[in-house]
Amino acid sequence: MIDNSIFNNKKVAYHTLGCKLNFSETSAIGKQLSNEGFSKVRAGEQADVCIINTCSVTDTADHKCRQAIKRLHRQHPDAKMVIIGCYAQLKPEEIAAIEGVDLVLGANEKFSILEYLLKLDGTQKGEIHRSAIKTVREFKPSCSRDDRTRYFLKVQDGCDYYCTYCTIPFARGRSRNATIEATLDTAIEAINDGAKEIVLSGVNIGDFGKSTGESFFDLVKGLDNLPYDVRFRISSIEPNLLTDEIIQYISTSHRFMPHFHIPLQAGTNEVLQIMRRKYDRELFAHKVSFIKQLMPDAFIGVDVIVGVRGETDELFEQSCQFIDSLDISQLHVFTYSERAGTKMLEIEHTVDLAERKHRSDVLHALSDKKTKAFYENQRGKTTPVLWESRHNGEFMVGFSANYVKAERPYDKSVVNTLQTVTLGEWNEERTALKIG
Repeated sequence: MIDNSIFNNKKVAYHTLGCKLNFSETSAIGKQLSNEGFSKVRAGEQADVCIINTCSVTDTADHKCRQAIKRLHRQHPDAKMVIIGCYAQLKPEEIAAIEGVDLVLGANEKFSILEYLLKLDGTQKGEIHRSAIKTVREFKPSCSRDDRTRYFLKVQDGCDYYCTYCTIPFARGRSRNATIEATLDTAIEAINDGAKEIVLSGVNIGDFGKSTGESFFDLVKGLDNLPYDVRFRISSIEPNLLTDEIIQYISTSHRFMPHFHIPLQAGTNEVLQIMRRKYDRELFAHKVSFIKQLMPDAFIGVDVIVGVRGETDELFEQSCQFIDSLDISQLHVFTYSERAGTKMLEIEHTVDLAERKHRSDVLHALSDKKTKAFYENQRGKTTPVLWESRHNGEFMVGFSANYVKAERPYDKSVVNTLQTVTLGEWNEERTALKIG
């Protein structure tokens, strides 16, 4: 047990970049520090410790991390700067060389942050503690609440896929998870804390169960059978792991929402093979078709990467045609970024940066068309909406079961409550539907 008197009245500032998994982990670390005497810094106060949880999915992400480190060091010049997250695991020396950084912790060390803070003596800057990623086997469950209403439950970490463009397996290690029983306990804690909606998050959540001999479908059924009034959503799940059995089950569930986020990444089999994805576009099209057959109003978000090596003009055009043919609701478009150590760098054909941006613009326009068509189809329908706390003064927003953003006049009393409404006309910005 750590002597928490050392940390009494100490102030800590947090800054998290990247995915919802990072936010869940920052929340778990925050609870550790709070239990040992730390309090979160308030506006205008000077922090004793700054913890920055980093992302490294692209070069742009790395750049944002460096900017955040420098900015927090300027704001809290006397604070101990502790850097964790994917960037810290992948490039610790690069981070340690940044002015003001005291401590860099890898994936296996970040949850022991208190122990490393105790050992800091202030005489040496840029200490690095990072284990080889192949040795990382422990799973730390966590759950965080965002600045809206929903909670994000970390159910899985790591990835065994090693796609040619991706560094995540090198930053987070092998696929691993807690038991279903332990995961349900964490969900119940969130529900007791007031959660009305929980999003299952992870790196490759469909792989849940590899380390415990269970399955993701078993987890879905376990959560669905909890005796609480709560909504669940599944975050990004690989199409080859989203089984027809799971889709069928969700179509009749009262707790799992008709909302899917499925990474496609490329709309041609040639590029999917270059990426070493574990499915073809025919399987992906089947998943979309099967979802819509059982749940016609389901929201389907799709990840796509543009400009990877080997994606010729012709292949990109074929990809656009395929994506346009799918009955989906939204695209999340990512521009390819070369990452050191990935197999994608062995592909000779490259796409210049201007063309990558053009392709991104094309798919963003297609996404806008798909989303507006989906929303138009939802107008006039009656559905429960969970209202969020965020508002612009006059209006507040919430989301329907199938993830349509609704807008109504602000009323503090309905925050984090479900209200059955009729979806009406577009708001002025055409970002949400007004309630009827």
